[in-house]
Amino acid sequence: MALDTRPSPDRQGVETLMRGARFELMPFESFEEEITHLPNGATIAITTSPQLGIEATIERTEQAAKQGFDVVPHVAARYVSDRSQLEEIASRLTAAGVTDIFVPGGDREEPAGAFESAYEMLVALDELPYSFEEVGITGYPEGHEFLDEETLADAMEKKEPYATYIVTQLCYDPEAVISWIEDIRSRGVTLPVEVGIPGVMNYQRLLQISQKVGVGDSIKFLRKTTGVLGFVRQLVGSRGTYKPDDLVDGLAPYVNDEEYGIRGIHVYTFNQTPDTESWRRGRLGE
Repeated sequence: MALDTRPSPDRQGVETLMRGARFELMPFESFEEEITHLPNGATIAITTSPQLGIEATIERTEQAAKQGFDVVPHVAARYVSDRSQLEEIASRLTAAGVTDIFVPGGDREEPAGAFESAYEMLVALDELPYSFEEVGITGYPEGHEFLDEETLADAMEKKEPYATYIVTQLCYDPEAVISWIEDIRSRGVTLPVEVGIPGVMNYQRLLQISQKVGVGDSIKFLRKTTGVLGFVRQLVGSRGTYKPDDLVDGLAPYVNDEEYGIRGIHVYTFNQTPDTESWRRGRLGE
């Protein structure tokens, strides 16, 4: 069913998305403070930092797991040197009680060692004496800056047998997400989808970060929703703060539709959790 034919907002769908949200954080110094603002037992995804490397991700994972959070570390392929390091990582994560990992390729220009792609590392993981209940891979509703659509489709087809769900790259356009899900379903991809959305954030910082992570088309979408003048009015009227209400409302009617398989939202907090959590609780009426 087309996006514009569904009622919005869908209260039940919004509540499902809000209660099941997972929060992505970066393993920087602010991490310890940021997690204090999240609900007890929340699901936290921890990125691999180009500056700090994968060791920081594993250390933060062990730390957060001890505090009772459900942790999903990003084990980025291009940051792992070899099979020996991969086995050590898998061993430490298993010991920490981690049952869910996310395996992106990683944005490092030159791989640290043996793995150039997520697929290569997924195969290696499958051969280790460790296993995880959930393994996530990346999806790109608005495409990839360096890879064409056919390459992305082929990569997903190869990775799908090793994965249990997909997390989408940051996107601001619900219609783009829904169209992309319809496309992958038409190609036979049945994995459930965690839709990546931005958290509450200052507009200027949001635009800077979005351009860095390669979703410039999303910025164009933000501007075209109300036009340039409307965008400025929205910026001033909101005191320069973005809230993903329209995005959540656009996704909500599809949440319980098995055809789309939207499992939840993956909130890119950019380590600005207090405002995002306040917004989430507000949408729940808490």
